Amino acid sequence: MKNFLILIVALIVAISFAKSSFAGEHDVYGPWPVTVKGYSGNKTDSTSYSGQIARHALHDSLKSLSSKGDATEMMSYFGGSDKNKAIISPASKGDFVFKQTLMHDLSKGKNLSGKTYKGIINGWPGGMTGLEVLEFMINKAADAPKGFDSDTGYNYPQLISKFAMGAIFYNQAVDNYLDEKLAADVKPNSKPYKDGAYYTGKEHVWDEAWGYWGAAAHTLRLTAEQSYNVAKKKDMVSADFNGDGVIDMKSEYTFAHAYYAASFDKGGKTNYLATITEAFIHGREVIASANGRNLNFDERTKLLAHRDTIVENWEKVIAEAVFKYAGSVYKDMGKLDEDPSDKNFSNYTKHWGELKGFALALQSGKNNLGETAVSLNRMMGYGPVLMNSSQVVGVDSSGNYVKDQSQEWGDYKLHMLKIQKLMIDQFGVEAKANDQLADMSDLAAKLGSSDSAEND
Repeated sequence: MKNFLILIVALIVAISFAKSSFAGEHDVYGPWPVTVKGYSGNKTDSTSYSGQIARHALHDSLKSLSSKGDATEMMSYFGGSDKNKAIISPASKGDFVFKQTLMHDLSKGKNLSGKTYKGIINGWPGGMTGLEVLEFMINKAADAPKGFDSDTGYNYPQLISKFAMGAIFYNQAVDNYLDEKLAADVKPNSKPYKDGAYYTGKEHVWDEAWGYWGAAAHTLRLTAEQSYNVAKKKDMVSADFNGDGVIDMKSEYTFAHAYYAASFDKGGKTNYLATITEAFIHGREVIASANGRNLNFDERTKLLAHRDTIVENWEKVIAEAVFKYAGSVYKDMGKLDEDPSDKNFSNYTKHWGELKGFALALQSGKNNLGETAVSLNRMMGYGPVLMNSSQVVGVDSSGNYVKDQSQEWGDYKLHMLKIQKLMIDQFGVEAKANDQLADMSDLAAKLGSSDSAEND
């Protein structure tokens, strides 16, 4: 009798789970049922994206190390290591305690280098691929005091981090898992992802893209400000979804572009974080509802619509970051006009590194930005305009930077505003943090330029 009652309860739970899974009622990413036909293991949840979370931890740790001057250690996090290395970042802070402290607590054998964009990065000198750019930056960071090269104005922790998030997480998600691997005949839903796997091809493909997005599984139960504070390690209550007293990086923390989406959304003008997260959840519901068979035409149509929502809004999140930091650089240049102090110069180059990193990231997605990328790269240049009016214009055959006289200081300030306008015109950014476009017409007139906010 006892066993019979247990069976009844289990059936009720399973039915309830199925209803929430297949009726569009999920507000948490997972758990999702195992639908692989013939699976005989003990797994009951097909959700799997721990490898992507491991790469978030590798990225955060690499950023932390990039100001420490140890190229070997940086490369061990970028290129991978067989050793069970410490998770340097994110790390526990006060009562905000992480469950995982070692890389193997997340996943074994992961690296960043193998997932880095292999295309040419036209916005960086030397005609290098994305992988080569990051390796080049890492080696340069090791030779720069605290990762900052005052001779070029390169802040490597910012350049490495912001570009890596695009060239790895964004690129892998939108130009791999949500593109080629989402094709009907690639990683089919009627077969396990690989022999013995407890998840189907499409289940895992979708999960991996979700993992790169970086949102906590319970994001839809939080406000944008709460998600932002979780990323800042300021809200243990909101983070600890299962109430076990520790934060599971695999499901309860906010990483990378999900954090930036939250930072824009908390201003109340946009809803990127919830929109993208909801699309991921609804897409996973479509896959789960197929119950281990290939998706039919209607199901694929719905899935691709959710994919398009993700890709479009993710691109806008990065464009919002370009807009924000172009505004920051513009304001920093104004402060340098008044006070060319080391502090103001440090802020200027830090914000320029963030601007450049995000601008390069924007060009590593699914879409060929064409003329937009050309304009962005030309206006920004390879490096920030320095106080002696020089700027990096290339690298020589030995990997040394080449500098020359740059754009005029005033023209460069105007270009920061033109970059903000470009983000509005080409990507429709809405949060518009650090909006400085009100100065555009006056500055253009002062410089004797025909450019203005109206006719540019």
